[in-house]
Amino acid sequence: MGISKDPIFVPGVWGPYFSAMVPGFWLNEGGQSVTGKLIDHMVQGHAAFPELQAKATARCQSVYAYLNSHLDLIKKARPVGFLTVDLHVWPDFHGNRSPLADLTLKGMVTGLKLSQDLDDLAILYLATVQAIAFGTRLIIEAMEAAGHSISTLFLCGGLSKNPLFVQMHADITGMPVVLSQEVESVLVGAAILGACASGDFASVQEAMARMSKVGKVVLPRLEDKRYYDKKYQVFLKLVEHQKEYAAIMKGD
Repeated sequence: MGISKDPIFVPGVWGPYFSAMVPGFWLNEGGQSVTGKLIDHMVQGHAAFPELQAKATARCQSVYAYLNSHLDLIKKARPVGFLTVDLHVWPDFHGNRSPLADLTLKGMVTGLKLSQDLDDLAILYLATVQAIAFGTRLIIEAMEAAGHSISTLFLCGGLSKNPLFVQMHADITGMPVVLSQEVESVLVGAAILGACASGDFASVQEAMARMSKVGKVVLPRLEDKRYYDKKYQVFLKLVEHQKEYAAIMKGD
């Protein structure tokens, strides 16, 4: 979601809507459908998932906390994101909402091997998280091309509790990611509206300033920028090629 003082029309992104989020500002809303479900789908559908489940349960961890620690174990001296140098995912398993607005698009994975061990599952999970972050980058670029100025990401919701998801968004967009002090920040939003309705604050903006606090700022690893720029080139090629394949199959 991005706000602006004047209305900005972004192809493939919803809005602009006046005062929809912050009174007096115009809102644009770009999104990717069922990203949490996509991660579950990739992880739970893998042959190594029963092994993952057993090991995570033995450690009293979630499967995603275990995967994050496993990635740290197998990355050796390299940054963890470099484990996907040969594995690339296009995440539109449920069509594209923004910025392409194309429900016919499908998911893509390139770089698969015959092995199906826990390492392979962890790296596929990582590539999926990266693909979602690349999708965010694509939306940001569309919004900036239309006139928005975006320099910082504010994350909330379930996936913001996953440190790998947050770090990949910082690294891939090249922007700092700000997390709320209150993990359930949506509830704070409801409390802010309630506090305005009760007259405790004169405006939503005043309530926001008083009731919401920055918890953590995650900075991008700028030394990895060249790697993610190359991955992003591959990401864009994936959808370009998918459209070419569709055109071939529809031809005479």
